[in-house]
Amino acid sequence: MAKASGEVAACLLLALLLVLLPSARAFYLPGVAPRDFRKGDELQVKVNKLSSTKTQLPYDYYFLDYCKPSKIMNNAENLGEVLRGDRIENSVYTFKMRVDEGCKVACPVKLNSETAKNFKEKIDDEYRVNMILDNLPLAVVRQRRDGSQATIIENGFRVGYKGRDNKYYLSNHLSFKVMYHKDVESDEARIVGFEVIPSSVKHTYTELGDKNLKVTTCTSESKISPGGNPPQEVTADSFVVFSYDVTFQPSEIKWASRWDTYLLMNDDQIHWFSIINSLMIVLFLSGMVAMIMLRTLYRDIANYNQLESQDEAQEETGWKLVHGDIFRPPLNSGLLCVYIGTGVQFFGMTLVTMIFALLGFLSPSNRGGLMTAMVLLWVFMGLFAGYSSARLYKMFKGSEWKRITLKTAFMFPGIVFAIFFVLNALIWGEKSSGAVPFGTMFALVFLWFGISVPLVFVGSYIGYKRPALEDPVKTNKIPRQIPEQAWYMQPVFSILIGGILPFGAVFIELFFILTSIWLNQFYYIFGFLFLVFLILIITCAEITIVLCYFQLCSEDYHWWWRAYLTAGSSALYLFAYSAFYFFTKLEITKFVSGVLYFGYMLIASYSFFVLTGTMGFYACFWFVRKIYSSVKID
Repeated sequence: MAKASGEVAACLLLALLLVLLPSARAFYLPGVAPRDFRKGDELQVKVNKLSSTKTQLPYDYYFLDYCKPSKIMNNAENLGEVLRGDRIENSVYTFKMRVDEGCKVACPVKLNSETAKNFKEKIDDEYRVNMILDNLPLAVVRQRRDGSQATIIENGFRVGYKGRDNKYYLSNHLSFKVMYHKDVESDEARIVGFEVIPSSVKHTYTELGDKNLKVTTCTSESKISPGGNPPQEVTADSFVVFSYDVTFQPSEIKWASRWDTYLLMNDDQIHWFSIINSLMIVLFLSGMVAMIMLRTLYRDIANYNQLESQDEAQEETGWKLVHGDIFRPPLNSGLLCVYIGTGVQFFGMTLVTMIFALLGFLSPSNRGGLMTAMVLLWVFMGLFAGYSSARLYKMFKGSEWKRITLKTAFMFPGIVFAIFFVLNALIWGEKSSGAVPFGTMFALVFLWFGISVPLVFVGSYIGYKRPALEDPVKTNKIPRQIPEQAWYMQPVFSILIGGILPFGAVFIELFFILTSIWLNQFYYIFGFLFLVFLILIITCAEITIVLCYFQLCSEDYHWWWRAYLTAGSSALYLFAYSAFYFFTKLEITKFVSGVLYFGYMLIASYSFFVLTGTMGFYACFWFVRKIYSSVKID
């Protein structure tokens, strides 16, 4: 077992080094390198999706009747951006670097009944407009409601608002503020901030027409005061003038620190205190469990070996009695091999992704990088999935390794893809930009069938050709009868109890992860996430070992599946917490949005079950082989 684990670890390290080599030549990632602008250089604002925390359904910016450029061009998007629903396109908003401009008309738009209805629906659902300038997302700075001087940073601005008179008003004037950091030695500067103050302004005009429109409330010499004009109501057949102004402001913030404003949205003190508190509790419990187990096991092994030396083997009790059945293959051993292989694939993907995140390659500034890395690493980790499932299957003396390999390659991805396809069909029915296009779906299928499946077969072939792991003790031909178990040793009870501690290890961090996913906030503390992941591994291992030891002491040798399910049951608590989070933190009212939330959380919980179950299984597998190879057996 130790040898096989060492081989897997060595392969993972080699794969990591191969992936890191191309990145060692350059410090900056493509798309996030600093850009220097001279005074007067043209700046192009890009528009992104319309997003809402109430519906979780993103829409293309031009789904609403906003000002359109002569030709709409999509920016080059990576796989992660498409899966997240990002749709980055050009816009009519253009600035000149470090040149303040007064009110400018973007375009006039006449609303019909359909476009007015769309605007009202998006205002009701609290949709926000997202824009990007030099890879910086647009931010709205607001004062806290508690009366303090502190400010809150929000991503994007609201489409509009509903007044006390139950009328809908549109945010049709944008006051942009661009912060820049100037180089002392040259005239070049870098953009370090992008903010906006949206306002609703009912413009007055003297002539109607696309080309000869003269707006008296919007002149290039002045800027609009947000409260100095009546707001623009959203009604059918109304004429809306979209306008904007821009101010450039020097800043002491350096380019390397420009994302700090976006990443410090939460109360850091509460975040850090909660994480450290959780880690300390779990570490203390883990230390106590480890100490008790080591002392108990050392005493048991010493006593049993002493009995053997005194020819008192007939007085054996507890876990040593089942040595002739402990390595008997379990029921549905092939299915267990499939899940173990999938879990190893997940573990490899998670570990390498977190290492990349720690090195800064997957920061929020690299949009879609995290999702892209996870998908690609999952595909390439199929090699280790096939290897692990085949090695375990051969130990069980199985002969149909090709069938097990096919199940490893298709079962888990097939289940996830089926759920994902149904959810994507629902999103498509809502005409949301979050629906994965056919081309991207085809690319995902190609990655699965063209790369992942062949790698699973290669790994399985290599693993099955290796010599089978030898059991430290022989297995009896006739199974031993298991005595009646106490109520607290029943499988369901012990499995459910075993999942509490692993879930407790990730409980606090889980809140911030869900917030970043469903409330459109940035997640950036990957260092703490990696620590929590290590604590999760330790916790899954120790709680599974403890409960397995108690199970063997009660002469129950059906430990294979129980070890997997003990740690994997933490996924039940994860799904239960996601339901609690849905009803207490989110304001989702649409049925489709609720189905999407629980569908995606079902996929996340299923993945967590596979990951934690595999970690618990391997820990228990090592433990059982260790104790039965440490005692004298006749």
